[in-house]
Amino acid sequence: MAFEWPVRIYWEDTDAGGIVFYANYLKFFERARTEWLRSLDLGQQRLRELTGGMFVVTDARLRYLRPARLDDELIVTASLQGSGRASMTIEQQALLKPQQMNSGSQPTVLCEASIRIGWVDGASMRPARIPDPVLQRLSPP
Repeated sequence: MAFEWPVRIYWEDTDAGGIVFYANYLKFFERARTEWLRSLDLGQQRLRELTGGMFVVTDARLRYLRPARLDDELIVTASLQGSGRASMTIEQQALLKPQQMNSGSQPTVLCEASIRIGWVDGASMRPARIPDPVLQRLSPP
């Protein structure tokens, strides 16, 4: 099951036409990943303090399907798709909340992404192994 984080679209998120500026989806996805980790008691600042390491984005692939507009309410998801010893792939979507659509009750996918995050040592910024307790917390039961 994917983690969900609500986002409302404000003026600051849009271009002159009231459409969400394409790069802002990266912000929405980052916030959802951060809140997902926090919901698992893996806040990024806490991880760094306890382990000396942190996650960094190593690859981001986005696909834009439909625009989000001023005042829209979105649901932004994060779901672990795969993990190795030093990196993991998170699948994410930005969805228009169903009550805003004219027809149907299913959310409309506006943007989808595949984000690869790697674990690095905080001091050297070199790749390192994700600590076992972190991997165990992120893996589904």
